[in-house]
Amino acid sequence: MTGAKRKKRSVLWTKMHTPHCEDFKQWCRRRLPILEWATRYNLKENLLPDTVSGIMLAVQQVTQGLAFAVLSSVHPVFGLYGSLFPAIIYAVFGMGRHVSTGTFALTSLISANAVERLVPLSSQNLTAQSNTSVLGLSDFEMQRISVAAAVSFLGGVIQVAMFVLHLGSATFLLTEPVISAMTTGAATHVVTSQVKYLLGMKIPYISGPLGFFYIYAHVFQNIKSVRLEALLLSLLSIVVLVLVKELNEQFKRKIKIVLPVDLVLIIAASFTCYCTNMENTYGLEVVGHIPKGIPPPRVPPMRILSAVITEAFGVAFVGYVASLALAQGSAKKFKYSVDDNQELLAHGLSNVISSFFFCIPSAAAMGRTAGLYSTGARTQCVLASIIVVGLKGMLIQFRDLRKYWNVDKIDWGIWVSTYIFSICFAANVGLLFGVVCTVAIVIGRFPRAKTLSIKNMKEMEFKLKREVDDETVHQVKIVLINNPLVFLNAKKFRADLMNIIQRENTSSQPHDEISKCEQNTLLNSLSNGNCNEEATQPCLNEKCSLILDCSGLTFFDSSGVSMLVEVYTDSNSKSVDVSFAHCTASLIRAMKYCGNLDPEKPIFFESVPAALSSIHSNKSLSKLSDHSEI
Repeated sequence: MTGAKRKKRSVLWTKMHTPHCEDFKQWCRRRLPILEWATRYNLKENLLPDTVSGIMLAVQQVTQGLAFAVLSSVHPVFGLYGSLFPAIIYAVFGMGRHVSTGTFALTSLISANAVERLVPLSSQNLTAQSNTSVLGLSDFEMQRISVAAAVSFLGGVIQVAMFVLHLGSATFLLTEPVISAMTTGAATHVVTSQVKYLLGMKIPYISGPLGFFYIYAHVFQNIKSVRLEALLLSLLSIVVLVLVKELNEQFKRKIKIVLPVDLVLIIAASFTCYCTNMENTYGLEVVGHIPKGIPPPRVPPMRILSAVITEAFGVAFVGYVASLALAQGSAKKFKYSVDDNQELLAHGLSNVISSFFFCIPSAAAMGRTAGLYSTGARTQCVLASIIVVGLKGMLIQFRDLRKYWNVDKIDWGIWVSTYIFSICFAANVGLLFGVVCTVAIVIGRFPRAKTLSIKNMKEMEFKLKREVDDETVHQVKIVLINNPLVFLNAKKFRADLMNIIQRENTSSQPHDEISKCEQNTLLNSLSNGNCNEEATQPCLNEKCSLILDCSGLTFFDSSGVSMLVEVYTDSNSKSVDVSFAHCTASLIRAMKYCGNLDPEKPIFFESVPAALSSIHSNKSLSKLSDHSEI
């Protein structure tokens, strides 16, 4: 009897605790993405190409780590540490499969503000002669990296706090024009900070409001102090970097190994410096010796956290926004999902843990990976050229102005104003202004929206049978869009639309029956909808067509247009033909400009019957067998 009771109690305990164990396992898989992808990693197929890519990116990161450390006003060796530790931590907690965390120009520039303010160059004479036991560096260098590490630590803490508060779900407020303008403005600041190295000039550190203009005013006032040797070397370096990188991009499909021009240029410049004694002969600044080894971890100085809180918030917000944009872009391109809130945790821990290893603030950037390097002297004008060329992708975002002008002139105005605020004040100020401005404009536009129907979006479904094969059913779904389509509801729109397309697959009714169903909660105007981007493939067993009736689409922005184009391209890749009816001329023009639409295939029609007629003729359908409208 006792054994039976014990067995019964054991079974009861198992039933009570098994769900909790399963919940814990799901939580671990959700918070530790490495547990998901590592178990499915195909060594045979992926190990060799991943190894080759990792080596090439590591070589590239050596030069960029050195350059971004100089940008952060710390010793170059700390840029190498910042290339290693954040990448390892992000690999465990991050979800972006095609981005890597490490040193980043924007976060380096922000941390430099704190470094220059708390440990200015004027204090170097007091500490330069005193060396510490850490890598043989001076107290001055260690004080500077301590400030940068404190910025990284506090910025990471802020990001982790945002994760706990689930603020990642508010990223829908970060529209494409705002992110583009902010990153372009920040890149402009970075280029400006390198002018003194590119020209070989002595320029005092200038920051704060309108500091961008004060720097160039100082340059023009002292234009005679430009060193011709530095200018020529900088121009030659930029030309070589741009030319070789463009050739690598153009022939990347034909060549398996990309030429590491950054490293080649650094080696050539180092050899030239060594042979010509460029520092003493021409007076050019050089980086100097790079010590070997990794120092033991040390707690960042907590006493100065209150003094770097402004820079910490800048690192937390600007770094996260730039990183998330890259992660979402790669996820969209390679068809997988990224949890916005999980990215906060990944980048927060990357900054917090790395700060104990003398790392500058980090963020995700394409082409980054871990790397360590130890070498001799390097010219700073060459490192400045690497920074400038590395920001080419951000600087050419000026081309987005033409797109926004053709798609939505309000977005064009938001881009310009956000960029102006970013260069006049700071990237985080521009980001805040852009978000507030975007939300205010949308709130002002929504009350004036006029719709053609007071009903919510509804579904009308038609089933057409082929004359040749009565068993083959062609399904046509007509969806009425009855709300504005903007950044606030673009994701929700896609989620609801995918639900409509996939609904027939989950229905147990025979194909020849009429499916009557209604969607009552579609396209809530102010709902963002946190959906899984890995939409399952709809209509696998049927011929499908989708008609989007845009008669109720009263206004849109660039995010809404991009979502429509994305729906069109994704549906076509899944054998679902998409047509648009009752589109305004401005919507047609915007979609043609944003997307690579097939000019030979008509997809825009004056009415739903016209779209149905086109489907009927194209598919050679003989009759409309069943018809239901809800």
